[in-house]
Amino acid sequence: MKTTTLGKSPLTVSRLCLGTMMFGDQTPLEDARAIVADAQEKGCNFIDTADVYTLGKSEEIVGQVLKGQRHHWVLASKVGNAMSEEPNHKGYSRSWMLRACEGSLRRLETDHLDIYYLHRDYNGMNLEEPLRGIEALLRDGKIRYWGVSNFRGWRIAEMVNMARQMNMPGPVVCQPYYNLLNRLPEVEILEACGHYGLGVVPYSPIARGVLTGKYAPGQTPAEGSRAARGDKRILETEFREESLQIAQTLRQHCEAKGVSLAHFATAWVLANRHVSAVIAGPRTLAQWQDYAGALDVEITAEDEALVNSLVAMGHPSTPGYNDPSYPLNGR
Repeated sequence: MKTTTLGKSPLTVSRLCLGTMMFGDQTPLEDARAIVADAQEKGCNFIDTADVYTLGKSEEIVGQVLKGQRHHWVLASKVGNAMSEEPNHKGYSRSWMLRACEGSLRRLETDHLDIYYLHRDYNGMNLEEPLRGIEALLRDGKIRYWGVSNFRGWRIAEMVNMARQMNMPGPVVCQPYYNLLNRLPEVEILEACGHYGLGVVPYSPIARGVLTGKYAPGQTPAEGSRAARGDKRILETEFREESLQIAQTLRQHCEAKGVSLAHFATAWVLANRHVSAVIAGPRTLAQWQDYAGALDVEITAEDEALVNSLVAMGHPSTPGYNDPSYPLNGR
């Protein structure tokens, strides 16, 4: 397993980060145990979860399977999404952040997190309050470093500069939704991270399965797939006609190249100069083991030109597309 430093931080992480969103949902405990064991054997040392993943079940399973090997792992979790219908069980009040972190630590059966992410940005949210929460957690030793996920470029810059003004450590990592069907982070997010020295660890490099080529345009999704299950996020993000067509074009290119489309798509994300690692979020052991092949794929100038011809730099695959979970203010 190849490793790198996480931005300008002193942390060394594997280029593949084991994502555990499926743990406790589609992936039961024993399967999760096999995945983590295989990941450790292959040299992976970076694992990612969140409190909201199956409302704590993912963290509970991660805690169980990391027993006896906790310090092998750079362990990351997140806060910010709603954990219940209670009005103060979400967001970034200091009160909630301190309670949420304690809950994560309890479920993960550890006394600290290596990385704690603010899981999402909220339009109009004042940034000083979450920074005060992070500052308290750092001071108490509950977290070692912190990062942001799904934050816009200017908000990343604002957080870095506000942290400096408060004389506290700034973020070391950003986790955006970035793949070759969604190149919007290239406009400002990746450049902001590069400028301020944040590592970048994108999630869903294979576009929630679309960039495996398994979804053919105009055909019913295979039983058991995310799209067939009616998964909300794939249906409102990458399950679009343009994306499905592009995936088929790229699959033909990859067949001629002698690599799988999933490996190609993951390698393409890793080839970005700002990217430290990618989140590999398997449902099964076989899916996890398949990700490793991406580390051996070289992205050539011809490959880059083909991707650019299909999805322009800084744009999504569908002209005019915006993610409904992150609406623009507009006029």
